[in-house]
Amino acid sequence: MYKGASVLVVGQNFGCGSSREHAPQALMRWGIAAIVGGSYGEIFFGNCLMLGIPCLVASQADLEWLQREISRAPQSPVAVDVEKQEVRFGDRTIKATIPDGPRNQLVGGTWDSTAVLLEAGAGIETTARKLPYVAGW
Repeated sequence: MYKGASVLVVGQNFGCGSSREHAPQALMRWGIAAIVGGSYGEIFFGNCLMLGIPCLVASQADLEWLQREISRAPQSPVAVDVEKQEVRFGDRTIKATIPDGPRNQLVGGTWDSTAVLLEAGAGIETTARKLPYVAGW
């Protein structure tokens, strides 16, 4: 890992065995804002999403190219575009996908479930008052 990097480029099945929230939190606190890899542990992926860290999937050939080029020019920026599902390095753009649900959450700003609930607080209270099993207690 290069000091000051905000994009982590990894291999296959990254985060497998790292189902606890601490792994993505540590990466976030280190400054990682996005991860590009071949595949991810399912729970790790979900925990990253809850922190707003996109985990995009690229082909093995593109990952190898990206890792090689970053090692040659580690100070060059890596740009991740979640909406377009692209990663740019130098003059090359590679395809890097993310499932539509998580992509829409990240692009729309609804990945933070706590913030979404707080924003909907008045509507939740209104609905709760109409429910007999809530209002009757």
